[in-house]
Amino acid sequence: MVDLDEAARATLRANDRGDYTVPNGRVYPFQWNWDSAFVALGFDTWARDRAWAEIETLFRAQWADGFVPHIVFWQDDPGYFPGPSVWATGRDPVTSGITQPPVAASVVRTLWVRAESAGEGDSFRPRLEALLPRLLAWHRWFARNRDPEQRGIVVALHPWETGRDNSPEWDAPGEAIDVSQVGEYTRRDTSHLDAKMRPTKLEYDRYLALVQFGRARGWDHAEIAAANPFRVADVGMSMILLRANRDLLALAEMLGREAEADELRALVAIAEAGIGWLWDEERRTWCSRDLLTGRHSGFVTSASFLSFYAGLRDAQKDAAMLAHFARIAAKVRFTVPSLDPDDPGFQMIRYWRGPVWAVVNYMIGTGLAEAGHAGEAGRVRSDTRAMMDQTGFFEAYSPIDGLGSGGDDFSWTAAIWLAWARSAT
Repeated sequence: MVDLDEAARATLRANDRGDYTVPNGRVYPFQWNWDSAFVALGFDTWARDRAWAEIETLFRAQWADGFVPHIVFWQDDPGYFPGPSVWATGRDPVTSGITQPPVAASVVRTLWVRAESAGEGDSFRPRLEALLPRLLAWHRWFARNRDPEQRGIVVALHPWETGRDNSPEWDAPGEAIDVSQVGEYTRRDTSHLDAKMRPTKLEYDRYLALVQFGRARGWDHAEIAAANPFRVADVGMSMILLRANRDLLALAEMLGREAEADELRALVAIAEAGIGWLWDEERRTWCSRDLLTGRHSGFVTSASFLSFYAGLRDAQKDAAMLAHFARIAAKVRFTVPSLDPDDPGFQMIRYWRGPVWAVVNYMIGTGLAEAGHAGEAGRVRSDTRAMMDQTGFFEAYSPIDGLGSGGDDFSWTAAIWLAWARSAT
């Protein structure tokens, strides 16, 4: 345990660039949005000031309309693709033109609770007060730009926005993307990692075609949302935003911001009334849904279990999800695989088509524990701990044998060890 603690801190130190952290210096040499949020949880276990700085640095790249990008290119790295010139957002600092799952508010609430518990609330309250309007502006941006029918969901316009880059949930919706004008390019990921772990050429062509679509529209998010060939209500982002709005509401109430609290209560109420649109009654699971066709994906993924993290409580739906959990847990050594192992497309080491991700396990385990499902929550946490103990801090892990998938020495995995997985309770 002590050795892993030090290894985790060493990983974060090695990937620290002063006031932000890269996920992995060889593969991902910039600041990524939701990576930084989770990384802050790890820093907070021994360097509280540095934890808050990680979030503050991310929000220095926030656009005037509240949008927070998925990559901030604080320093150039000519070997990375697609880099700043491909995105061409025209921003200072240079950023990508898409976003990522909004976990930041939930992380900030955790940071605040821990600071208060340590008797340091007075020191960090001004920083919380400065972050709250920025967080709320981002949540407002989602409501304006990514929830066209006011269901309290998040419509993703690029698979990379979901954080689950090449989940099979994006295969059918992705067929409408025209890749004929993508042109030649050289990927960086497959030069560092086994191609068997990474998205295929067709999937990557689709990703780049969507980047070109957004760039051609000057990254006008309203215009892109109205015409984008890929528009999918993502179950993961939707559940994460609902949880984030609840956590931001708690912070607004604590700070006495009544107008903001009322606004957040309304956003939570909209989601509680409308998020059921993502329930697939035939497959008895929460899943993503194509906005253009109305079709459910039908896939049981690790994101399906984020309903507990979102604070949704429905006896029948919860029972169905717990039954899925039990069935899946009986088939793998380590929970929770990113794709149902009974699915014919399950691949134990290919990106988001089978591997286990520690950050998703953290959210699933937290949600299950809060909902009173202690046995399932304990299994998720102990499996996460065992994979790290066996293999180290990889980007992801095979649910069959626990071997690493993706990059090694990965920041958010090390952070989750320090903040959550290492503890038995």
